[in-house]
Amino acid sequence: MSSSFTIDQGTVKNNIEALQKFINEKGLDAFYVSSFDTFLNEYVPMEDCHRFYVTNFSGSVAEALVPAKGRVKLYVDGRYHEQADNEVDATVVEVVKVPANIGLFASLKEDIKTHDIKILGYEAQRTPLSHYKDLYKLCESATPFQDELSEFISFKALPAKPPVFQEPKKDRGPDTSEKLERIIENEKQGYYITAIDSLSWLTNCRGFHLPNLSSFVGRGFAVHDKVYVYLDKETTVDESAKNIVGVEFINLDASEIEKHLKGLQAKYKLEKLNIDPAMLNASDYSFLLNVFGEKILFEEKGGLVKFHSIKDNAEIDVIKRNFAQGDKAIYNTIKWLKESVAKGDKVSEYDLWAQTTVQYEKQGSREQSFGTIAGVGPNGSIIHYGDPKKDVYINKEDLVLLDSGGYFYGGFATDTTRTFMGGDAIPHPDYVKMYTHTLKGVLQCQNAIFPEGTSGVTLDAYARKSLFDHGHNYAHGTGHGVGIHVHESGVNISPRSPFAMKAGQVVSIEPGIYLPGFGGVRIENIALVKKHPKHEGFLCFEPLVYIGYEPTLIDESLLTEQEKTWLHDYEEVCKERGTSFR
Repeated sequence: MSSSFTIDQGTVKNNIEALQKFINEKGLDAFYVSSFDTFLNEYVPMEDCHRFYVTNFSGSVAEALVPAKGRVKLYVDGRYHEQADNEVDATVVEVVKVPANIGLFASLKEDIKTHDIKILGYEAQRTPLSHYKDLYKLCESATPFQDELSEFISFKALPAKPPVFQEPKKDRGPDTSEKLERIIENEKQGYYITAIDSLSWLTNCRGFHLPNLSSFVGRGFAVHDKVYVYLDKETTVDESAKNIVGVEFINLDASEIEKHLKGLQAKYKLEKLNIDPAMLNASDYSFLLNVFGEKILFEEKGGLVKFHSIKDNAEIDVIKRNFAQGDKAIYNTIKWLKESVAKGDKVSEYDLWAQTTVQYEKQGSREQSFGTIAGVGPNGSIIHYGDPKKDVYINKEDLVLLDSGGYFYGGFATDTTRTFMGGDAIPHPDYVKMYTHTLKGVLQCQNAIFPEGTSGVTLDAYARKSLFDHGHNYAHGTGHGVGIHVHESGVNISPRSPFAMKAGQVVSIEPGIYLPGFGGVRIENIALVKKHPKHEGFLCFEPLVYIGYEPTLIDESLLTEQEKTWLHDYEEVCKERGTSFR
């Protein structure tokens, strides 16, 4: 994730010193700093990411542990190993490179044990309930703080939020009243919702309140007949959203929500309130305990994701339309680059990054679904490269990696990666090998046929086998769910995936090969999981992305006959759609 907001290393060092002074004054051994905002979002503007202020690491996902003295520990996964080294000051921040088979927070917990940290501070509003419970078990004392860090660290305020609006019927799925019938078991059961994509899905509303997200910022209390939506006092509601059947917007400060919930509990007398421990912060959990008591709170991992990760036919139609628009934007961007380079124009990484946004907007995009990744040559090996350079120019013999996505009408995210040559030069032989082996992984996974209930672990092996056969691997999952947010839970394809594949899910397939100092290849298609048309009890994928592959980078002698057929059939569809480079 890229950001225009930056701070210098001197400021980071001062922030660390100020936090360590606070740690010592409070008698703590260390302080846990998450990457989350108060809604526990994955993509958080750097202005609101407290971890950024004490590390200078701008990636979207990481954990930080600040000891009473010594270097801050920054925990990053394989997507960010190279980037983190480039961004932090190693004299004050130690990059902990966590392997793919170990979670970031699991690695942090191990260090808490190893270093015998007994008294740990944390920000209650930015710590998931699930993390808080683990910290509480590990330490003699897990001490919550709210806004104390802002007293000695100058956090930048976010801009005012646009109004919340409802998507028109043609650009979304069922009405809120229909969705409530699906998710609420009876009149004595409800959901407390802090996952903003889930709340946006349930209400059919959007707000574009945060960069690269179409959702709006709020909390929800859903019961059988209504969703009560808590917005802060500054957020307004568009006319389109003021009279939605089954939705009531209420402007309150976070400190006032507890009192309002007490009134609602007196009205509904709920016997069960579902909460998602991974998406509920420890501060909100505290006031929910006060209102409902522990016996009524029921922890349900994933919350509403199990409903909205499975798309209905109306949503699938909108998503297919969105991806067709995204395909055109990417194809036109690549075509523009190749034509510009052929004419002798000087085109930089930054120019490519900027042109991508232009082409998305021409296709009707309202926002990018994440910060575009435009890496040339060695920069393509930085998996989430987020700093396109104005002085790195693209030549016809260069390998270029472009990962982008957008939000069109309907508010669902798109996401696609293509790797290609800057021009018509004969590519380096190693580029061809890297590309072809990656393509084999895409073809094998995308065309897999598998029983209902198959886990993402099994499908991950389809994508990696060709790479394994030639001594390559990649330090990230093969696929993530895609929905209102570009990363949606409920489905993924990885060596650690806990999810069973289900018809109606939308998931990425994105193997890659990254050679630091040389270049990177990633090919990413998004696919719909659907019932197999012939084999009962089996599933298959339907591609949602149709952008032709780079022909000069494919060595067909390395493909099996079946892979050649799959490639040919895919390219034929791309030709019909005007998005093939053959």
